[in-house]
Amino acid sequence: MIYQNERAIYVKIADRVCDDILSGKYQEDERVPSVRELAAEYEVNTNTVLRTFDILQRDEIIYPKRGICVFVPPGVRHKIRIARKQEFRKHELPEFLRRLLLLGMAIDDVVKAWEERQDTKG
Repeated sequence: MIYQNERAIYVKIADRVCDDILSGKYQEDERVPSVRELAAEYEVNTNTVLRTFDILQRDEIIYPKRGICVFVPPGVRHKIRIARKQEFRKHELPEFLRRLLLLGMAIDDVVKAWEERQDTKG
């Protein structure tokens, strides 16, 4: 889960917060859980979450409101999607396509699996 692979935990938590924004768990202009709340949720030190918040604020994924907490800015869901799509195209898609070729799979197999998944979401 959060402790697997070589990426730093605070980066993984930042990714999770972005996932939560994309999924609608955190809406625009809505409060994000506090440092202590996220530290408890992910069972990490508060300093780890502080590093997470530093990244997210630097990338303008969250913004602080003085004396309250941090919030999700308007338009950030679109910003995250664009960044994630670029990252996917650059790093994950080439490996995915390579594996399709190695396995002798056609793009039609992928389309069929996609359509089946969409049908189950209903």
